[in-house]
Amino acid sequence: MRETTLSELRNQTRHFFDLIEAGETVRVLRKGKPVADILPVQQNIPSWKQRKARPLLVQGVEISRLILEDRGR
Repeated sequence: MRETTLSELRNQTRHFFDLIEAGETVRVLRKGKPVADILPVQQNIPSWKQRKARPLLVQGVEISRLILEDRGR
């Protein structure tokens, strides 16, 4: 993991993004304290859009039947 200051990141943005693109993580420091980690995007994360909805099987009494019973019909 590389560490850099915020001002160094600002001055050498292209260099650090080249490192990140190559798979390296960069930790950004402000006044010597870590404030952020910039890491490469993982390509194997499944998107929620790719998941298909499965049918929901519900067992029990129909609501309309319960309402009619409650009304005395």
